[in-house]
Amino acid sequence: MRNLRIEQPDSDAALKDWQHVHNVIIPTAPLPLDEVRERARRNHLEVAYLDGVLVGCSTVRPPTSAADSGPTTATVIARVLAPHRRQGFGAELYARGPERARASGADMIETVVLSSSADGLRFALAHGFVEVERYLLPDDSIPWVELRLP
Repeated sequence: MRNLRIEQPDSDAALKDWQHVHNVIIPTAPLPLDEVRERARRNHLEVAYLDGVLVGCSTVRPPTSAADSGPTTATVIARVLAPHRRQGFGAELYARGPERARASGADMIETVVLSSSADGLRFALAHGFVEVERYLLPDDSIPWVELRLP
């Protein structure tokens, strides 16, 4: 039986775990711990452990409004370390995100994935997301893929 524990990081050790997963999965944009602390103040972060072993992390960025007062959009991201993929952990991490985003007022849910992450793109598409844009950030060499739930 699996014993997956998902929790908000409430200590530097847990924030370092969130940072580790982020930096392994997004090597093109590694975050220093100070930035992780800042993200924890403005976003909802969670880390997942299987029997005490770090499995993944998630982020829910609160809704933002479009300039034309259109729908509010929240970003939901689930990340799972490679040895733990295809076991349902990403789905468990992800399932919490849209619910939290909608509870905070989001009309629309999006996610972003590095285009080089075949597993991440496959996961997003399998969970109903549709690609809407690819873009390259300054000084990046790998494009990001923005996807939305229809």
